[in-house]
Amino acid sequence: MTAVNKVAIAGAGAVGLAAAIQLAKAGVEVDVFEAKPELTALGSGISLQGNALRVFDALGAWDDIRAAGFAFEGLNLRAPGPGAPIVAELPDVKTGGPDYPAAMGMPRPALAEILLDHAQRAGANVRFGAKVTGFAETADAAVEVSVNDEPAGVYDLLIGADGLNSTVRDALGVDTKPEPNGMGIWRAFVSRPAEVQRTELYYGGPVYIAGYTPTGEGTMYAFLVEKAQDRFGVSDEEATRIMLEESRAYDGPWNAIRADLEKGAHANYTWFTKHIVEAPWNRGRVVIIGDAAHSCPPTIAQGAAQGLEDALVLTELLTTRDAVDQELWDAFHARRLPRAKAVVEASVQLAQWQIDGDRDADAGGLIFGIAQQMAQPA
Repeated sequence: MTAVNKVAIAGAGAVGLAAAIQLAKAGVEVDVFEAKPELTALGSGISLQGNALRVFDALGAWDDIRAAGFAFEGLNLRAPGPGAPIVAELPDVKTGGPDYPAAMGMPRPALAEILLDHAQRAGANVRFGAKVTGFAETADAAVEVSVNDEPAGVYDLLIGADGLNSTVRDALGVDTKPEPNGMGIWRAFVSRPAEVQRTELYYGGPVYIAGYTPTGEGTMYAFLVEKAQDRFGVSDEEATRIMLEESRAYDGPWNAIRADLEKGAHANYTWFTKHIVEAPWNRGRVVIIGDAAHSCPPTIAQGAAQGLEDALVLTELLTTRDAVDQELWDAFHARRLPRAKAVVEASVQLAQWQIDGDRDADAGGLIFGIAQQMAQPA
């Protein structure tokens, strides 16, 4: 017996697909509506902490994801300037427990394709070019969903996993929205020198952070975190030029990254955001999860993990209880809001220390403390 028999999900990102997989596996009829015309994944790569990998195992997708990514332990800190010497080799807390690597990098498109495949094989119906444009609760404890301004069906629940600019969140009347935190990031998908075996970060120089994360046997994604600027109208050639110029203070593997950029590797740019919607994340039989409910700078690489945990906890409750009632929502918020809020606040604080140039801040202590919290299952 499940609390729901038919569920609509807005958004076919990692969080929406994770929810679809778990519900469909439990025999729930699931329709996923994605506004984009096809499966896309912006950016070049993604960093996943152990607690995200633990979720993938619960989904039944871990073997495929492990094969498509690059698992590693620990973190290197390098100094800018000639030679880029390694100044610290830091261990990682295994936030997923001893059965999983501490971290993994992988191409975003590969992650998206694997989760879509698992959702469809579980029985979820995924429609592209289908934007949830409205909904209304009915008198018999259901929600009528409109897609592309046309009626799409009546469901026991609508899950809004439709990202930072969530249409579902706006339609619910939630005022809290993502705000820029003052940082922007350049990313590029490049080849991986053999010496890069884990994430490496450079602090100092012309940008806040320079770094890269391995994503496969021959690939990695490189990034530069700068003061947020209006970079969104620049051409592809100008984007590559900016990333090249900003990276010249960094030696070591950055020489190989620049070689790829000079050959035409594409650079993309986004701003970091911050927000946390206070409880409740639901209004009746409509609920938001993932980036729709919370976002943060990736200073501790927990954004994806928190959204995936939202999906796992919500679907666990929906498939093990008999009713969508206040008791279910209270349990969901008790397990998710404090944890997500701790990650958002810590990530924002770490970013602010970098913006302020605060060299006395206990960044290591804050990161370790959050990692210890995340090591406990959600």
